[in-house]
Amino acid sequence: MANGVLGAAMPGRTQGVLADVWGRSVARDVVLVVGAATLVGAAAQVALPLPGSPVPVTGQTFAVLVAGAALGPVRGAAGMLLYVVAGSLGVPWFAGGTAGLGTATLGYSLGFVLAAALVGRLAAAGADRKPWRTLGLMAVGNALIYLVGVPWLAIVTGTDLPGALALGLVPFLIGDAAKALLAAGLLPSAWRLMHRLTGQSADDQRVR
Repeated sequence: MANGVLGAAMPGRTQGVLADVWGRSVARDVVLVVGAATLVGAAAQVALPLPGSPVPVTGQTFAVLVAGAALGPVRGAAGMLLYVVAGSLGVPWFAGGTAGLGTATLGYSLGFVLAAALVGRLAAAGADRKPWRTLGLMAVGNALIYLVGVPWLAIVTGTDLPGALALGLVPFLIGDAAKALLAAGLLPSAWRLMHRLTGQSADDQRVR
């Protein structure tokens, strides 16, 4: 599926991400990485518990995937890695204000690192320029998060894989679809705004 999204994103052309429209610097990159980690940590605190599931509904996946698309693969993944490491060391910004290595949601957090890297790579190739491409981008990112998060949930809770899917995937699909639709409106609109402000088309942007 990732190949399909990448193929739709103008293969052979290196484009760039929203964060690079006005250039790059080390200081700016550090601020963006820390900001991405903080954004995800804040989104994790807006949590709606699901009866019978240790995994709440949060805005994390939306924040992770949009941050990955906006920052690109390296800074996006670095921001998520900072989020995971800091939370594992005791910063209480995992879902519901938790921290540490033994939480049931840590697998999803590890998936955030991989998803941000992949989504950032695809976005840099142009996969966030059009709504339908962005929908595919979100689907790929969410699938990768679940690929790591659901098996971890099964291990931590002692549940079999079908049970973990019922607890940690199925209840979130409708919300994921809504977040994907929101991103499909947000990211292409941001590129159109950048085009107006810079006088360049989205296709003219390059990774710096």
